[in-house]
Amino acid sequence: MDFQVPNTLAEQIANFLAERIMTGQIRPGERIQEATLASELKVSRASVKEALYTLERWHLVEITPRKGASATKLNAEYASELYDVYMHLLMMLASRLCERWQEADKDRLLVAVSQVVERIREPQPDITRVVEASFNVMEACCQVVANPYLTEALSNFKPAVSRTYYLGADRYRKGLATTSTFFSELPQAVLARDATKATELIRGFAEHQKNLIRQALD
Repeated sequence: MDFQVPNTLAEQIANFLAERIMTGQIRPGERIQEATLASELKVSRASVKEALYTLERWHLVEITPRKGASATKLNAEYASELYDVYMHLLMMLASRLCERWQEADKDRLLVAVSQVVERIREPQPDITRVVEASFNVMEACCQVVANPYLTEALSNFKPAVSRTYYLGADRYRKGLATTSTFFSELPQAVLARDATKATELIRGFAEHQKNLIRQALD
């Protein structure tokens, strides 16, 4: 990814660094030197500092007093804890969605889900495209539920979860059949307003994903 100076400088610096962390160009635990980065990107240290605070909110960076910033560590235990919290946020989202969706929301939700299934059924599925389509479903659900606190929490987890997908891409690719089944069954539960079934599906799928990532990291 080539760095381009944008309108919102700190946010774009954060996105630039996030991609490097998610793809492993910046390794877990690696220090991020503000001065070096500012010089490399030809931006101010203040902009870099603001970007690092954003990355900390995204769970990609740890900022320690007097030591500075470093990419968060990533191992099987960390991934497991991450998925546990993310899973419960998704279960809350599904429960609210079952309560709040209206007929006018139905097409938007089904289109988002169908795009995930289409990506999976491509002759050579692109994991990045599948993951992005999956997050699009989450974002469509957030728009319907319209809970700003839940939306913010899920958005902040997205980069860290994406990072685990990058590192476990090979195992995630082998589990695409389970992903396809999940996205086929979840809309049925939501449209039936069966919150119990929807949350059970999410729990099962999240546990499956967590196990794949743990195996990859182990």
